[in-house]
Amino acid sequence: MSAILEVRDLSVSYGAIVALKGVSLSLAEGEIVTLIGANGAGKTTTLRAIMGLVRTAGGEVLYRGAPTRSSKTHQLVRDGLVLVPEGRIVFANLSVQENLEMGAYARRDGGVAADLDRVCALFPRLKERRRQTAGTLSGGEQQMLAIGRAMMSGPKVLLLDEPSLGLAPIVVHAIFEAIREIHRSGVPVLLVEQNANAALRHSDRAYVLETGRVALEGPSAEVAANPKVKEAYLGE
Repeated sequence: MSAILEVRDLSVSYGAIVALKGVSLSLAEGEIVTLIGANGAGKTTTLRAIMGLVRTAGGEVLYRGAPTRSSKTHQLVRDGLVLVPEGRIVFANLSVQENLEMGAYARRDGGVAADLDRVCALFPRLKERRRQTAGTLSGGEQQMLAIGRAMMSGPKVLLLDEPSLGLAPIVVHAIFEAIREIHRSGVPVLLVEQNANAALRHSDRAYVLETGRVALEGPSAEVAANPKVKEAYLGE
């Protein structure tokens, strides 16, 4: 499978702190790839660098074979590279319906209504609460809304940063089932996730990031079977 997204030897520094030290990874059509690691390993920085939200000190990002260095973040989003950031960020004073419509604000095609129906099928709770103010939703519902809003932009690649963070187990299950359904619909997913068990179980390939470097990569089942990964991330 050819890569739709490639990160080549990416380096990022915050002042004197080197956050990424030559990170390389790829995501192919039809894949869910997960990036796991401890807090501070550089996972979120990797996603932010892919989206052009932080300045890179070296390396490059290729999206659909073309370098992204000259592209602004909003241009990448319009081209189908979409990030759901950590923290369940929603427009708290707008309704669920308005939040979803905001996800499609840059679209000029005729598929918005159909995508709204698909999001409501993916997350039935959002359909039930379409008129509810987003700030009054539970944490799990806000995460569903953040993902649903991203889907309304018509992504060709979806980047997810800690989608299960702080959520109850039953909600985590629902979120990962939705991720699988998004993948089945034809959208490749790059997933950053501290719940390593769930991330490795629901992905095709995995990268383990340690202090800004890729320490291990391979098929998710093989990574999950690695004794060091079991000890450090899977509690075994």
